[in-house]
Amino acid sequence: MDAREAALQRAHDHAVRWLASLSDRPVPARASVDEVVRALGPDLPEGPSSPADVVDLLATACEPGLTAFPSGRFYGFVIGGGVPAALAVDWLVSAWDQNCVMRRVTPAHTAVEDIAGAWLLELLGLPEQSAVGFTTGATTANFTCLAAARDTVLRRAGWNAARDGLTGGPRVRVLAGEGRHMAIDLALRYLGLGEPELVAADDQWRINPGALRHALTTAGAQPTIVALQAGEIHSGAFDSFGDTVEAAHNAGAWVHVDGAFGLWAAASPAYAHLTAACGQADSWATDAHKTLNVPYDCGLAVVRDPSTVRASMGQRGDYLIHDERGDPFEKVPELSRRGRAFTVWAALRSLGRSGVAALVERLCRHASAFAAGIADIDGAKVLNDVIFTQVCAAFDDDARTEQVLARLLDDGTAWISGSIWHDRRVMRISVSNWSTTDDDVGRTLDAIRRAAAAA
Repeated sequence: MDAREAALQRAHDHAVRWLASLSDRPVPARASVDEVVRALGPDLPEGPSSPADVVDLLATACEPGLTAFPSGRFYGFVIGGGVPAALAVDWLVSAWDQNCVMRRVTPAHTAVEDIAGAWLLELLGLPEQSAVGFTTGATTANFTCLAAARDTVLRRAGWNAARDGLTGGPRVRVLAGEGRHMAIDLALRYLGLGEPELVAADDQWRINPGALRHALTTAGAQPTIVALQAGEIHSGAFDSFGDTVEAAHNAGAWVHVDGAFGLWAAASPAYAHLTAACGQADSWATDAHKTLNVPYDCGLAVVRDPSTVRASMGQRGDYLIHDERGDPFEKVPELSRRGRAFTVWAALRSLGRSGVAALVERLCRHASAFAAGIADIDGAKVLNDVIFTQVCAAFDDDARTEQVLARLLDDGTAWISGSIWHDRRVMRISVSNWSTTDDDVGRTLDAIRRAAAAA
């Protein structure tokens, strides 16, 4: 066995042991940063080390400092796991080591990207001619879509941002609901557009269609982008796309939808109504490593008119090998990129249409079970309308909610993050992992009851 094969075998063994531990191990990390540094050794060695020994050292030193994100009892942020086919293919992605940006240079990945992109458009109910770019995550996907939006609305106003920049050009107005995700603000900052103009929203943070229509009437001929949302980060709520998209288009605005986890509702007959008319927008951003459960990192930027995203993301270089049909690098910011479409294809191929729908519905069923179980705990109250995969709950006051959250992490059975919603400290449960079972939900509810009783 040569050094590379030995190292890969050690990595395989450690990975299998790690995955086997997820059902029983505490979900929070057990070691601090300083403890992991000491275990690794902070000094750079003078000479080479055996690759297999390096793998052993890293796996052994880091294991206590790992949070069990792939566990069925991790409910923090919005983080999925990795369905088996996608996880296994992700190993192949690293072994194949393809820079997947040019059609002619990496034909295998481009073929997979073309197929996976078409499947995604079909599942999510989006226009079949749309461009699908594979990015690092939803933040970069939002950036990509909003770059196409910015350049397009400026071009309509007679300004070429690609050639002349933004200085001296018309100001682009961006309208977004009060409950928009911070990724929208960050993408706008990257794009030199500044903060969005906020539009009133209801108690679930759905944008108010009437308030949006009013805001649009005051824009005049100003280049305008409207940012909508499929799945609010606390409530899971969806904007009313039928009312809002039509009003925005009537005003000449570009409509973008941030659907990091919620866009996948369209793949389920039981939840597709939440995204009704969403497909009439101009661009959409989502994550594959959230609801679809492919390994990190993988976001999806979808733009209705491929020419607009190519105008914003396209690059010309004498050394590049261009294809008349278009290249993957024309749809994303990166010129160096791993083969993200391989894992998306593997997830979709292994699940199939019915499997994706079942995955979405199972996550939603678990969220409803959490809401019902928490509502029966003394002093607890579910604050949102649980319509998708998000649950926000609070206890008698902020201090008790904070105590419950702290005791939950000390308990280790599950990982649930806190947040602030409507000026109140909340326990926020995001059900995102394909491997979460009814037993995981039951064990977590028991842990919440223990924490509440002790708080």
